[in-house]
Amino acid sequence: MDGITRAVEIVFGHQFIGECMRRRLVELKNSVLRRLAVTGLALLMGAGGAYAQSGTPNPQDQAKQQSGNPPDANAAKENNQRKTDEFVEAQQVINGPAGNPECVWLGRRVVRLMWLDDLDTAFRHLDLYDRFGCPGGHVQATFRCLTRFGAQIDDKVPRSLDGRIHACWINPGAQPQAAAAASPAPTAATAGNAAPAPAASPSPAPAPSASPAQPAK
Repeated sequence: MDGITRAVEIVFGHQFIGECMRRRLVELKNSVLRRLAVTGLALLMGAGGAYAQSGTPNPQDQAKQQSGNPPDANAAKENNQRKTDEFVEAQQVINGPAGNPECVWLGRRVVRLMWLDDLDTAFRHLDLYDRFGCPGGHVQATFRCLTRFGAQIDDKVPRSLDGRIHACWINPGAQPQAAAAASPAPTAATAGNAAPAPAASPSPAPAPSASPAQPAK
């Protein structure tokens, strides 16, 4: 009987331990699922708030999207148009090969590099400039013109140097307008401030002439 009782206790003990382990596993599984559910709900709420904030686009952003051209593209387009206009202007003003687009393009770069003291790069551009049959004297005249306007070049102003180089390329003989120092004219004295004129001194009365002496009788 003792052996049977012990065997029954062992069997029931194993069943009890197995039941406890199953309960623990079920509770652990439920706990993990609850945590995952809470985390997922928090993520969904955060995504919903972000979408609500970005749901109404900025009117400026809408205008940019509707225009279809970003600011960089517009700036590049304007820059290309400006270059084309400068080439056309050079051909209309300059008689000879110095007005050709390739000479304008390379010649202005040579002058700019010389002004920036990058002589090595300037000489390489000048060699290509000569290969195109462009006049070397025009580069010299343009650089001489640029030195005359050196005081008017401001590095803080966009395209100050490039604009002056193009103007000198178009007209190498241009001269800066000399500011004439205007000397102030002497102001006339007013009546109130004028010093009174000295009174004329009376002329002395003429002395009476002496009568001639009577002859003695």
